Amino acid sequence: MATDTKKITIDLIRHGEPEGGHIVRGRVNPVLTPLGWEQMRLAAGLNDDYSPSSATPGFSRIVTSPLSRCRDFAQRLGVQAGLEVSVNELWQEIDYGDWDGMPAEEWRKVAADQFRAFREDITALAPPNGETFLDFRDRVLSAWDAILEYDDGEHVLLVTHGGVLRVILPMVLGMPMNRSFPLYIPFACFSRVSIDIRDGRVQPALIFHNGAEYSGSWMDLPKESSPG
Repeated sequence: MATDTKKITIDLIRHGEPEGGHIVRGRVNPVLTPLGWEQMRLAAGLNDDYSPSSATPGFSRIVTSPLSRCRDFAQRLGVQAGLEVSVNELWQEIDYGDWDGMPAEEWRKVAADQFRAFREDITALAPPNGETFLDFRDRVLSAWDAILEYDDGEHVLLVTHGGVLRVILPMVLGMPMNRSFPLYIPFACFSRVSIDIRDGRVQPALIFHNGAEYSGSWMDLPKESSPG
């Protein structure tokens, strides 16, 4: 009996450093700094003009968050590489509501009680006037499921946010999402997930995580870890 199988490769890149310094970035929409552009260019192995080089993975399409810190890079690469770019609101960062744009030092104090509770109960994180973590998780996973409908052999570049990666990577690894804090996800973090689908059964595997840093391409550049 014939077996229905397909394989999809998904490369996930967090945006590079945005303008605004150490703030909480959810739906606020700063653009990339020059360093942020360089971090993403090097992570994806691009030439100086953002065209693909021999080190660039063979992407078949690009999917991106609509926020400028993701979309601007995705569209520039799409033009240079002649690739389709799909802008999808489901890949946005969590809506931090009243916390959005808050200086990170202040936010860590204001949100501390919720995050302590979140470590014990995934339902506890609910930014005031924002998006609950459960709604955010469900939104991201619905977008992920749509990627799994792509054709066999696709190699997708997903340009997105740190919070999104804290949903996707624990899901792939089978770990609780409210235990994702040890995962290191710096700006321009570049990771790869391979999806094998056999007779409707989905088998994901993390091939590498934050791989660009260990290539020596930009490991000495400054990093910053504010939310978003």
